[in-house]
Amino acid sequence: MESNIKLMLIKVVHTLIWIFFNGVIFYMLYAVIAHKLDRWLWIGYGFVCLEGLILLTFKSHCPLNLLARKYTNSTKANFDIYLPSWLAKYTKLIYTTIFAIIIIITLYQILH
Repeated sequence: MESNIKLMLIKVVHTLIWIFFNGVIFYMLYAVIAHKLDRWLWIGYGFVCLEGLILLTFKSHCPLNLLARKYTNSTKANFDIYLPSWLAKYTKLIYTTIFAIIIIITLYQILH
């Protein structure tokens, strides 16, 4: 398989995973705002913690990022995913901030 096709497949998979995690994060945000501390919220915490462990294991890089690097020399922030460059650059900051808010609201609801 050609390098550009491999890179395209990695970008598609990476984008689909990103979309999945958007669903997880935004469900979690909805759940805590709606005071719906249900099973799906805790499953979401599990997914996010698993993603965090993977990022820690790979020194803050997604394994797909490292794999895509083999097929391109691009220095753009979105070389490995179909997102606008600015969003790819700040995704970790944006979603870590949202996740921190989710944690704070969850703790507040549990403790009150």
